[in-house]
Amino acid sequence: MKLNAAFMLFAVSALVACGGQEGDQAPSVDTGMPAPELAAGPPTWDEAAQASYSGIAETPVDLSGGKWEGEPWVEGGASRPAAGLVTDFRLTGDLNGDGAEEAVFLLWSSSGGSGTFDYLAVLGRDANGLAAALATAALGDRVKVRSADIVEGRIVLEVLQAGPEDAACCPGQKFKRIFALEGGAMNEVSSEDQGRFSVNDLAGNWRLTHFGRDEEVPQGIDINLRFEGDRIGGVAACNNYSGAVIEGESPGELYVAGPIALTRKMCPPPSMEAEQRYLGMLQNIEKFSFVAGRLLLSWRSEEPGGGSGVLLYSKSGE
Repeated sequence: MKLNAAFMLFAVSALVACGGQEGDQAPSVDTGMPAPELAAGPPTWDEAAQASYSGIAETPVDLSGGKWEGEPWVEGGASRPAAGLVTDFRLTGDLNGDGAEEAVFLLWSSSGGSGTFDYLAVLGRDANGLAAALATAALGDRVKVRSADIVEGRIVLEVLQAGPEDAACCPGQKFKRIFALEGGAMNEVSSEDQGRFSVNDLAGNWRLTHFGRDEEVPQGIDINLRFEGDRIGGVAACNNYSGAVIEGESPGELYVAGPIALTRKMCPPPSMEAEQRYLGMLQNIEKFSFVAGRLLLSWRSEEPGGGSGVLLYSKSGE
C-alpha cells in the first residue's frame, strides 16, 4: 500500500510539471502587474512633433520637437532646407472608414529662400499603437488656411492663395478645397474658386489669444474684436472700443481710420495695462492674414522705439 501511494504521488507531480493533458500549456501566473496597453485615440500634437514624413523633401523628414533641418545646400553655407509642424492646429476624425480616428496636422517647409510651402499630413496608429504618418498633400506656396474641418470623412479647407495678379507674398483669392484619404494617399477631390477676399469676409467676433506669435494673452484678460463691414469694435480688457478700418490697394492691407473711440471705465491695473497695450497695437495695424485658422493682424508703430509685431485671434467660441 505504501508503494502504490508513493507511485500515485509521483504520477500526479509529473502530470502537473508537464502541464497536464490540455495542450501542454503552463499555468498562468499573476504577477500583480497590469498588462501593457496600446496607445488609444488619434495621435497628439506631441506625437506628431516626433514623427517622420515623406513627400515634403527629397528624403523623409524626421521631426524632433516639431522641427527639422537638412544639410546646407553648399558645404559651409548658411542656407539649408527646413520644415516644421504648425502649432495650434489639429483635426480629428475617421478618414479611411476603419472606425478609428486619425489626426490631421499642418506642416511647412522652406528651401532657404523666401517661399514657404504648406502641407496637410494625416497620422494614424500602427499595430503597436505608435503614431505613424499615413499620407501628406501639398497645399502650395504661402497658402493661408482660414478655416478647417472634417466633414463626412473628408478634410474641408477654406484658404487664401495667390490669384492671377497677386504676388506670392500676398494672396487674395478665396478657395474651398476638399481632400480625401484614398488608397493610402491624400488626394484633392475638389477646388472651388470663391472670389476675392475683402474685409467683409472678416465679419463676426474674434477673441485675442496672443500679443505676439509666442506670447499668450494672460489668464483673466478678455479682449475681443468684432468686424461689421468697415467698422470694428469690442472689449479691450476693460472698456468698450470702436473705430473704422480702410482696405489698402494690395491684398491684406488694412488700416484703422482715425482714433479709436473708448469708454471711460476704470478696472484693476492688469486689465488697464493690457488694454492700453492692445489699443496701441490695434491703432497701428497694416495688414491682415491667417495662420492655421487664426486671424493675424500685423502692426507697426512709426513712433521712436515703437516697434512692430502681430496680434493673433481665434473665432469666438473656439
